[in-house]
Order: sequence, then C-alpha cells, then structure tokens
Amino acid sequence: MLWLRMIRVLVAACFRSRLALVDRSVLRFRVLPTDLDLNVHMNNARYLALMDLGRLDLIIRTGMWRQVLHQRWQPVLGGCMVRFRRSLKPFQPFTLTSRLLAWDDKWLYIEHAIEVGGVLACQAVVRGAFVASDGVVAPAEIAAAAGFAGEVPALPAWVAASVSSWREMEAR
Repeated sequence: MLWLRMIRVLVAACFRSRLALVDRSVLRFRVLPTDLDLNVHMNNARYLALMDLGRLDLIIRTGMWRQVLHQRWQPVLGGCMVRFRRSLKPFQPFTLTSRLLAWDDKWLYIEHAIEVGGVLACQAVVRGAFVASDGVVAPAEIAAAAGFAGEVPALPAWVAASVSSWREMEAR
C-alpha cells in the first residue's frame, strides 16, 4: 500500500500548486490495516515511511525534482528525532505537514508533523542531504536550484540542540 500512496503523491504533486522552498506541504492520509502493529495502532516505522512521502511532495512541488533527476542526486537522511504524542487508530484520517526549516553547510533540516483534527500525534525533525557522484551537494546549491534567493532561515533553538547532539555523535 505504501507504493500506491507514493504513486498517488507523485501524480497529485504534478497537479497541485508549486511551493516555495520554505513553504509547507500538506498531505492527507488514513490509517490503513497495513499500517498497524500488534497493538492495533499505526506502527512507529510507518510514520517515518509516510514522512518520506512528505519530503517527496516537497521535492516535486518546489521544482527541485528537475535538478535531482538531471544531476542524479540521491536524497539521504543523516539523522532523525521523533516525538510520538498520540496513537493513530485503524482508518483514522490524519494530516502530514512537512516543511524545510533551515540548512547549514551540509544538511537540510525538515520538520514533519502528523495531526488528527488539529491535535499533534507525532512530530519529527530529520536532517537530510542530496548526494551526487562526487559527494554531498551543498544545501546552498539545492536552494538555488529551487529558486530560493533569500536568507537562510534561522534554525529554531529546539532543533539547534539536536544539531549539537548529532555533531557530537559524528565525532565519536
């Protein structure tokens, strides 16, 4: 079913309005039986898989997809911080909101929020990059490819603390 959702996101993104690099992508889903774990609520791994679709929607709707395909860039994740707040039950509708928060010299920081009726069920921040055959693509190049000419958004303090933790882990 994840493949069908991916196809749906791909097709729908072609017909939805274009997003600026720092705009929010909003996708609507419903908890399917294939999303469930033994506790009969959405599996923790499924949240992350659906967040992949949020990033896919961002790549397509910001126009980055052209450069990604042309340059053969591959998106990769380098870290994830997740907070689970509420369970999602079978067939429950929910909204996934994804947005690029900021970037540094290597990483893009993307926030995902899953809500039910405006109430937060899960929140995650991932750090990701695009990799080319010769290494990591500079986020400034990615921003330029998406037509972004503004200042790099400031990283929220609560995310900056995670960035410090990730850097400490890299040093090990």
